[in-house]
Amino acid sequence: MTVPSPTLSFSATPGRLDAVLSALSGQSRSQVAGWIAGGFVLVDGVPALKASVKLRGGETVSVAVPRPPDSHVAPEDVPLDILFEDEHLIAVNKPPGMVTHPAPGVTTGTLVNALLGRTTLPEQEGFDGPDGFRPGIVHRLDKDTSGVIVVAKTVQAHAKLAAAFKNRDTRKTYLAIAAGTWKADAPVQVDAPIGRHPIQRQRMTVGGAQFRDAQTLVTPLAAHRDGHGRTLALVRAQPRTGRTHQIRVHLLHLGSPLLGDPVYGRLSEIMPRHALHAQFLDIPHPVTRDMLHLHAPAPDDLLQAWVALGGSVPGNLEEL
Repeated sequence: MTVPSPTLSFSATPGRLDAVLSALSGQSRSQVAGWIAGGFVLVDGVPALKASVKLRGGETVSVAVPRPPDSHVAPEDVPLDILFEDEHLIAVNKPPGMVTHPAPGVTTGTLVNALLGRTTLPEQEGFDGPDGFRPGIVHRLDKDTSGVIVVAKTVQAHAKLAAAFKNRDTRKTYLAIAAGTWKADAPVQVDAPIGRHPIQRQRMTVGGAQFRDAQTLVTPLAAHRDGHGRTLALVRAQPRTGRTHQIRVHLLHLGSPLLGDPVYGRLSEIMPRHALHAQFLDIPHPVTRDMLHLHAPAPDDLLQAWVALGGSVPGNLEEL
């Protein structure tokens, strides 16, 4: 039996077809361009074969999402800390050391492997692209960053969740230990664009190649001076934008890189990974539109590192 391709349908806003469809679906312009070139996009029932088609607004734009090739990514029986789950999405407290999705050279032990072992994920995103096999993934956490991550379980939920991130309808709050030369004792708004480092291509930097705007609000929760004269801080970081390595780059820009960050700071004997945890995520539910308030409590390794450094844990740490 042939399973029909999932279909997305939208009421268009004015503008170029590719730009409008990208904004409505939450997909990249390149993904949308591929749909259009392949004849999968209809405007008022007529195939649209050019990305530059001008829309007046109000047209019905539909996409018969193409089925992906077989990805050969195996489901795995891996325990997960589930924060929320229904038929539309699943929210997980990702442990440190777990890669979000398979990529070249990494095909096992990822969050996607673990999720496929317990549920179905939307095939619309299940393809082997340059970033790997990422069914249902709408945002990512670095391998060594722990905490809240949301994954879609349907094509429609994926489009809505991705659009929520793109349109900045979410609130992301991270907990971190900032080491080095912390000077602030009040919230600091960092507004510094981020781009690819011109020489070290695996790094991002303030400025850099093809930089994009980036804003992060950093709020110190507790601070103290260690025996080496460094002022360390337990901070709350709330990124307004979603640039690669944003919090890590912005803390370095403030002169206080993450504790244990080998890329933007230095390794730590106390913290075996970089001290960053996605503690809270507020996001509208893709169907009900009610706001989901997701919370992954501060992990033991981060708190133990902070105490070992001589810090005290604030009583309101799990409140936002």
